[in-house]
Amino acid sequence: MQFVATVVITTKDRQADLKVAISSALGQTAPIEVLVLDDGSSDGTWDMVRREFPAVRIERSDRSLGYVVQRNRGALLASAPIIVSIDDDAAFSTATTIEAALKAFRNPHIGAVAIPYVDIRRGYTIKQAPPSCIGQYVVNSYVGTAHAVRRDLFLRLGGYRGFLFHQGEESDFCIRLLDAGYFVGLVKADPIYHFESPNRNVERMDVFGRRNDVLFAWYNVPLVDLPLHLLGTTMKGVWFGLWQGRLTPMLRGIWQGYRDIGRQLTKRQPVRRDTYRLSRKLKKRGPLLEKELVPLSRIQ
Repeated sequence: MQFVATVVITTKDRQADLKVAISSALGQTAPIEVLVLDDGSSDGTWDMVRREFPAVRIERSDRSLGYVVQRNRGALLASAPIIVSIDDDAAFSTATTIEAALKAFRNPHIGAVAIPYVDIRRGYTIKQAPPSCIGQYVVNSYVGTAHAVRRDLFLRLGGYRGFLFHQGEESDFCIRLLDAGYFVGLVKADPIYHFESPNRNVERMDVFGRRNDVLFAWYNVPLVDLPLHLLGTTMKGVWFGLWQGRLTPMLRGIWQGYRDIGRQLTKRQPVRRDTYRLSRKLKKRGPLLEKELVPLSRIQ
């Protein structure tokens, strides 16, 4: 069978959640393969998948490498031209979600798709949904639990930066995608349900989130805009920590970000200033219609 997409699910010690995710993927109407990346689980995940889902490919790491590295591995191992990524605590709400999402790739300027999703435990607000069915809307980034990307483009751009390890890898990749002349599109599709496991380590998310905000600026922001961007990133991180009552891990993350700049001095490859401005515009005002924007590939 020729697959149109590879569904990549990275997992660690969430065997019960993973069963739901795999079952929803195998029930899709589009011809897809399912690839599970076991990030060093110790709860019998490998045996469960091999026993209950023999049609699923599973690759296991003896030790935890982190979601960012595993998603890069998934791209290398995928056999289909489109990679669809969901978390192990997520599930497709209907059988046609992938089939509908793939339609956006008929537009050659779309490099990735932000698939609609719902954080079920926070209500039923559908996120990443287009404001209208008329025209192709684009945004500045997607969330890891609900997106699709062209595999060849992902690999050509180097995938996610492994040094980020956890949190924020999507926005870093998407600004590089934009600089290469492609957009992140929105599509009308039934949403992915994200059940957001209660086992998530919130403190780790805070630390890596703020650390990687600083590193995003270092990697990507043009020099003329870098000081102001870093100042804004620092102040927002402090304010968010105060607002959430989690200032200590936020400050630790900010400090680690500035410390780690010194470890990444040779990795700085800022995008063009036009790209940076367009990314900021999409973040502040998006989603916007693609036809209103000039694809960067046309002005290189």
